[in-house]
Amino acid sequence: MLQEKVKVAHISELEPLIGKKIIVNGIQIGLFLMENGDIKAIHNVCPHKEGPLSEGTVSGHYVFCPLHDQKIDLNSGEVQEPDEGCVATYAIEVKDGDIYVCL
Repeated sequence: MLQEKVKVAHISELEPLIGKKIIVNGIQIGLFLMENGDIKAIHNVCPHKEGPLSEGTVSGHYVFCPLHDQKIDLNSGEVQEPDEGCVATYAIEVKDGDIYVCL
């Protein structure tokens, strides 16, 4: 199946370790610029209390939900033990500084 690539932001709009909420086709996505320059994209709604993950604290390759500190892996979307659950992750492409999310 062919993935749709949607331009969502420019790299200059992101700050390291600070999430940015975007909405693509009605889907809330959190974008995160990592310390190493990688960009991660996950579904922006925590599976536990529906907290906005883009407002969470980033540490390493994890984001902590701002409502109840649930720890979510930005690479896999997996919620870390002892909690459980998962959020969708999205592939990112950067071309000439423009950020595209692959849906």
